[in-house]
Amino acid sequence: MANGILVVLENNDGKISRIGWETLTAAQKIGSDLGIGVSAAVLGKDAKSMADSAAGKHADAIYAASNAALENYTPDGYTAALEQVIAKAAPAYIFVGHSYQARDYVAKLALRINAKIISDCIGYKVDGGSLMLTRQVFAGKFNADYSFSGNGPYIATFQAGAFSADGLQPGSAKVEEVAVDLSGTEIRTNVLDIFQGVKQEVDLSKAEVIVSAGRGLKEKDNMALVEGLAKALGGDVSGSRPVCDDGWLKIDRQIGSSGQTVSPKLYLAVGISGAIQHVVGMKNSKYIVAINKDPHAPIFEIADVAVVADLFEVVPALTKAVQEAA
Repeated sequence: MANGILVVLENNDGKISRIGWETLTAAQKIGSDLGIGVSAAVLGKDAKSMADSAAGKHADAIYAASNAALENYTPDGYTAALEQVIAKAAPAYIFVGHSYQARDYVAKLALRINAKIISDCIGYKVDGGSLMLTRQVFAGKFNADYSFSGNGPYIATFQAGAFSADGLQPGSAKVEEVAVDLSGTEIRTNVLDIFQGVKQEVDLSKAEVIVSAGRGLKEKDNMALVEGLAKALGGDVSGSRPVCDDGWLKIDRQIGSSGQTVSPKLYLAVGISGAIQHVVGMKNSKYIVAINKDPHAPIFEIADVAVVADLFEVVPALTKAVQEAA
């Protein structure tokens, strides 16, 4: 009989990723409210070592699915392996972080196990013992609550930053190795190499401090102001879509609905007006500081600190103050 929540702990380079820990946090909170247990699954060539790193978190069990064919992610390999883990764990719910990887295989997995999906969730409610999941609709302008109907299992994917990994509950979970058989699985993707151009770029979802540039900087040469402030703060640089479209920054540093979703401890928006397409990618930041000379800029509606001033005066002064305080 199906019961509990199974979390798929996404991993990269042999370590569980931030979105994996965030998804486990979501499962712990929801499991507590629903009165059901939580378990997790880790896939890889040597999943046992990664599962051991999760054993100190509150969960009933950590399933380690090891197989040489899982050394690199492939949709065929992950789907086949997870199908076997799910058959063993028999969960009512399967939670996955809404990463690019998940978007690649989760629909395939749902078809394989005949599951229903609610994707890209940002929150939840428990109403009368039933789970309701919150999603953003109309490009983030509204939030809507959804619930599952019919027989499970049910799959939910959670947006990066929707839950903070700082809220993870400690515990003592047992690690159980699962011998997944992929001998009869046709893996149609052959990973020849990891694209180095992407591998070397920063993963902004892991950044604790981000300084983000907007069109208010006027031209590419002025990006040095943002870069200098980010360096002084020990943070990373990102930008709005116009900044990336114009080539001031690489496209993988774009924040928003068509870019990355982030939730740093500090997000400093410099010269960004605050279009909804940008806001949906950073609204879950812990502390937002916005610098814009337009007092009616939409970004101020979500900012914790609104600095109505000329960024060309504020940013150099702020950078100098940070450097002197270091």
